[in-house]
Amino acid sequence: MPESPRDIVRNNVREKLARDEVVASMTVRLSRSVEIARLAKTAGFDTIYVDVEHSSLSLETTSQICIAAMEIGIAPFVRVPSTRPEHVSRVLDAGALGVIAPHIRSADEARAVVAAAKYPPFGERSAGGALPHLHYRSFPAAEANAAMNEATMVIVQFETADAIEKADEIAAVEGVDLVLMGTNDLLADMGLPGQYEHERVRDAYARTLAACRRHGKHLGVGGLATRPKLAAEFVKMGARYVSTGTDLAFLLAESTARAKQVREMALR
Repeated sequence: MPESPRDIVRNNVREKLARDEVVASMTVRLSRSVEIARLAKTAGFDTIYVDVEHSSLSLETTSQICIAAMEIGIAPFVRVPSTRPEHVSRVLDAGALGVIAPHIRSADEARAVVAAAKYPPFGERSAGGALPHLHYRSFPAAEANAAMNEATMVIVQFETADAIEKADEIAAVEGVDLVLMGTNDLLADMGLPGQYEHERVRDAYARTLAACRRHGKHLGVGGLATRPKLAAEFVKMGARYVSTGTDLAFLLAESTARAKQVREMALR
């Protein structure tokens, strides 16, 4: 039997979340070649997200990494530099299986991201021809659009106190799959930079998790790469997506440890 679009495009993160499993994510901010996708897969990550908000990575490089990740069964997401439709739709056409939308403060902003990410009738994404997700094959538009809408995830980031106050109405937006907490920017917005253990952090996570549960959405932990115990606390509460840190941070940490190891050899 010939393959259908749904047989071809798969999002392992969506499938794991549906089974209530915890998803491990690595952020790509430094690497500019497809090897990073294979390294992430070998290391055991479920997903990578290419951070175009906080890097100089081009759309071309982002596309190559996303396609490589998709081909080996690791879901590629992209954190877009803005939520403008031209940023959202271009990274999706280029090979991403979802977008991470930064600085979401209202339900209207979340709805705008969904509209840019989803084909009609759920959104306003424009048809751009053959997609890498479907191996550049042609399918009836109704089938292809339905499969892509099903596979494509919309992840909104909460990075301000305003977003926490509006957590319920944002989580209620149809088409939003996951709320990812941007803990560092959230603390800065609250006037508490670096105070990860502050009670307002736990309160923000608890309120957002409650909103997600009411509306059948998932919660993600972000910005706590240096606080694994705190991240684990939020996973125990019910968070199911963990952003573990960047390729840059991993490389620097291991390189620093190896250099220190050699210096200590010389002192023995």
